[in-house]
Order: sequence, then structure tokens, then C-alpha cells
Amino acid sequence: MDADAAATSIWAKPFARIPLARRQQILTLLVAAAAIAFPLVHDNDADIDSAANAAAYATLALGLNIVVGFAGLLDLGYAAFFAIGAYAYGILTSFQVMPHWGPFWEPFAWLELVQRMPQPGGDVVHFTVSFWIMLPVSALIAAGFGVLFGAPTLRLRGDYLAIVTLGFGEIVPIVVRNVDSVTNGAAGLNGIQAPMIYGHSFGVNAWPYYYVAIALVALLIFVSVRLRDSRIGRAWMAIREDETAAAAMGVDRTRTKLLAFATGAAFAGATGTFYVAKLQTATPEMFGFPVSVMILVMVVFGGMGSVWGVVVGAVSLQLLQSWFLEDISGWIHALGRAVHMPWMEQIDLTQSIELIFGLILVFMMLYRRDGLIPATRKQSALTYEQQHADVRRGGFSVLTGLGEVAGRAHAGLEVKGVTVRFGGLVALNAIDLTVPAGGVLAVIGPNGSGKSTLFNAITGLTPADGGAIRFDGKDILGLPPHQILRRGIARTFQNIRLFTNLSVLDNILIGQHARLKTGPIAAVFRPPFTRREEAAAREWATEIMTLFGNRLLPRATQTVSHLSYANRRRVEIARALGSRPKLLLLDEPTAGMNPAETLELAEQIKSLHALGLTILLIEHKLDVVTRLADTVVVLDHGEKIAEGTPDAVRNNEAVLQAYLGRGTLAEGLVHA
Repeated sequence: MDADAAATSIWAKPFARIPLARRQQILTLLVAAAAIAFPLVHDNDADIDSAANAAAYATLALGLNIVVGFAGLLDLGYAAFFAIGAYAYGILTSFQVMPHWGPFWEPFAWLELVQRMPQPGGDVVHFTVSFWIMLPVSALIAAGFGVLFGAPTLRLRGDYLAIVTLGFGEIVPIVVRNVDSVTNGAAGLNGIQAPMIYGHSFGVNAWPYYYVAIALVALLIFVSVRLRDSRIGRAWMAIREDETAAAAMGVDRTRTKLLAFATGAAFAGATGTFYVAKLQTATPEMFGFPVSVMILVMVVFGGMGSVWGVVVGAVSLQLLQSWFLEDISGWIHALGRAVHMPWMEQIDLTQSIELIFGLILVFMMLYRRDGLIPATRKQSALTYEQQHADVRRGGFSVLTGLGEVAGRAHAGLEVKGVTVRFGGLVALNAIDLTVPAGGVLAVIGPNGSGKSTLFNAITGLTPADGGAIRFDGKDILGLPPHQILRRGIARTFQNIRLFTNLSVLDNILIGQHARLKTGPIAAVFRPPFTRREEAAAREWATEIMTLFGNRLLPRATQTVSHLSYANRRRVEIARALGSRPKLLLLDEPTAGMNPAETLELAEQIKSLHALGLTILLIEHKLDVVTRLADTVVVLDHGEKIAEGTPDAVRNNEAVLQAYLGRGTLAEGLVHA
């Protein structure tokens, strides 16, 4: 061990004894104490005002982090919601909108929301809505606009969504400029009321605004953390990782994305009210596209999805703009005078802030894509005992709670005349099959025969062009995937579709999404029923991981991207089991496993059937099919060419012809 490593070990050893959660609490308290003490030890109004501005941008970054970092929705017009919150307060407290007084306004005057002002042409109304009331009201107004804007647009993805949000971000300032009677156009609103407390106005003093900004940051950090670690946050991150898999696991994509958009808009709306109350003016130029880009850079710089990261990133970049660039420019001017270079005395780095932010973004993408404080931390290495796993025989003996749903009698699955076309290609042609309740049916066929398309049609991921699909006696054809999951049909995928940047535990908890009830309000406040529900969900997930021995349980907190291929297959099955299904669709579950692992998993699947699950299986390994299935259906080029017992299908000439192109020994199919 070299001297540096020894010194690091000496310094780290005392802290290593403190649990991670306690260390985080201590660090949070130290940061909070430093933030509270700053105006007391640094009596400089300009610096305190800059710090208040930095805190305001931190709240904006927290809101955009919900949209971009948690839900993965690229929003290039985020400043529009900032503007909506700002003008909502500005219009209701400035002297811009002053309707004529009438009896209608008397109740509002009694509530101190308006004042009656005498004018030569008759008395008028002056709005005096309290800043403290408008903080949550502006958040609700901005959230409402977020829903109105998001409802028709959030079905778009990627670049298309980014372009639409960019357009919305440009529309709002244009509307503000052109509605002179309400917003005073390009001249902006002036005389916006400063906040008051106990009858005393904040005026132009920097320190009360600073403390309000710090309180907002603390509140929104609390809300962000609570949402992130809840059923809602897991659904957002599932959509960010893989929308198709999220839908198959019971997440309502449109509703969940709307909630993310509305939540981020609410953060921006409240910040807008604070910002214009501090400046006591509002102009359209304050909310243009560069503001949206700057906030996005702050999120990327701090670490997308990292709550503390985006706060650090926002504060750092805002203070860079307001403090450090001015100081650096001064040093360059002094150097220019010293070396007699007049051009150096003309440099003003604050005028190049957009260029500097662009360079920062480029360097982060090149050298530290996860940001200053990554959302996902490195996990400690497993011990030899945790890594080593022996093949376990016999399957699962019990899984508490699976029978609560799976064990109930149901009518099974009926597929009648289902046809799926992709343009001129017929992927499935009038397919019929029946999976009786409590049965195991295997679907086999060569690659491209339509097996996975059949699964996609059953689970709502691919629309069918004809036919009928009934499950448990009810028609499910045409239902969205999340509703089909709630009916009791869960699945895995041929090409594994896990949420690779989330942990094993989180993947299984997302599988339970449709069985949990916690909404956004309960996620933030965590009443007793929410805590009980979350504890039960984690206990159920742990029980499922325990079934697989030490293959998954020691890796519960590891991100899925670090797992072996076989363990990813196990996680996908565990995630499907988390939804407590009645019917389990397994798409080539043993693919990529060696013979011993294949036998182990086959016995586990057989034991799941014994515990009450109905199973529909796609599998190429005929020995697995023979071991598990009661009935086998064979597809070829979208047509059903055979159905029967495994032995009968194994010797069917049409099946051998489909697999091998010619008649041959049935045993050859084992290796197909």
C-alpha cells in the first residue's frame, strides 16, 4: 500500500463505522446549517441576492429533473411554466389589470384578496393576493397547463417530443408579448407586490428572499426524494428505461408521463412566483429558450435523476455566472494591463455564458456522463460465497401470496382467429389456441414463425387486425398493456427487457406496480397505509428473490446492467411473478443458459405451475417443452401447422419439415 492509499484509509476508517444512512443525515444537517448561517456570517446583500437566485434555479432544476431525470422526457420549453407561474402572481398583484368595482368583488375584499381604489372615472379593483397564497396556487396553475399541453403531446417520444416542447416554450413568451391588456406586452409588469409577513414587506432586502428560497429548495428536495423512492418514482424511471416493458408491467404510460410533466411544471410555477416577487417586475425576455437550455445544462451537469446532484449543479453554475466569471474577468483585465495587451481588458466572460454552458455540456458528455453526483452509485463487490451458486433441483416449494390471485379459478385464455398484419406481411393468420386454467401450453416454431407476435397480441403490445382474445371469460383484445397486466397476464420477453439502470429489487417492485395503490400525495406524506403497503411489497419482492437461492438476493441492490445473462433472465421472471399473475407468458426463458441451468429453471417453472399458475410458453428446447407442456402448438410463417401432445408433435412430419426443411429423425428437433 502506497502512502496516499494509506492516508486515505486512515481518514476513511472512522467514517466507515457510521452507517451510510446516518452519514447522509449528518451531511444533510451540515449543509442545512451552512445554508442558514450564510447571511449571518457574510453580510453582503449582493452576494446574498446571488445566492437566492442560485437557490431559485436549484428549484427549477429539481422540477426539470422530475421530467428529464426521472421520467426521461426531453423538455426544451421548461421555461414556459416558469413564465406562467411568474405572470400568474404578477398579474394578480401589479396595477396592470384593474376592472371596475362592483358588488361581485366585496367578498374578495373581505378575504383581503382585492382592494377598492377610487379613480376619477369610478372605483376600480386592485388585486392584492398574498404571495404565500400564490405560491401553491401558481404551482397548481402551471401544473394545469402542463396537463393541457402534455395530454395531446406526450404520446410522442424522443426528438419529436423535444421539438414540440421547444415550440411550447416559444409560444408562451409570444403570447405574453401580444396580450398587452393583461401582461403589458414587451414592456412587462412593474410594481409587483413584494412578499409580506406580519404586515412587514420584504422590500428590497436580500436576506428574507434568500431564506424563502432555501425553504423552497428544502421542500422540493423532500418532495423529490419521497416521490423518487415510491411507487410513482419507480414508474417514472421504468418509462425512462423502457416504455414497452413498463407498459407490460402495468404502468399506464400516458397518465404516468402526464403526472411527471405536471409535477415538474408545478415546481417551475412556484419558482416563477418567487422570482418575480423578488425582482418586482416581469418581462418576456426573462423566460426565453436560453433559460430552458441553462436549466437543462444544470441538470446534466449535476447528474440526471440525482436529487442532490441537480441542486449542486444548479447552484454551482449559477454562482459561476454571478460570482466567479466576474472575478475571473477582473483578473484577466489586470493581467492585460500588466502585460500591455488592451484586447485582454475588453474580455467579459459574463457575456459568453451560453458558450461556456455549451462547453460544460460537451465536456460532461465526453468525460462524465453521469454528472457530478450520479444517480446510481457503484456497489461493493460480492464475496466469494455470494458469487458462487450451486444448481438447485426441485423447483419452488412455496411462494406465499401467489395463490391470492393465481390460485383463483378462472376460465383460462382463448385465442380465436387472431390475425396480425404488418403492411403486406401476415405475421399471424387466423390463429386459434386455448390455454385451460391450470394448464401449460407451449408454442414452438422456427424463427420468424410469429411466436413473439402472438405474445405481443395477447398482451396488447401489437394490435390485432381481426379475431378475438378472451381471458377469464372477458374480452381483452384492444385493451392497453397495463390493463391486461391488471387482469392477471404477465410476461417475459424474447430479448430481455429489464430496467437496466435500476436495481434488481426495484425491477421486481415495478412488477408489483399494478397491485399497489399509493398515489403522488400519499407518496409524499407517507401515511400509515402507504408505509404498510411499501413494506409488504418489499417483503414480497425479497421472498421472490429468495426462491432463486443466492443468485438474486445478494444482488438485490445491484443494477441489472451488472448481472450475468442468466441472472437477468431470472430477474425478468421474478419481475413478472411480482405482479401476482394468473397466466404467465414465458418467451424463451432458458435461452442463453447452460444445460444445468436450463434443467434448474425448467423445474422451477414446473413448480410455479404446481403452485397455481397457468403458463403459456415459447421455447426452442424440445426437452424443456416435453418436461413442462401438456399441449404443444406449432407455428410456421404465421400459420398453425400442428397441435397436440409433445410426443405427437415431435413426430409430426409437417413440424419436422418446418424446422429442418425435410423429413428427419424427431430427435433432431432437440437441437433446433
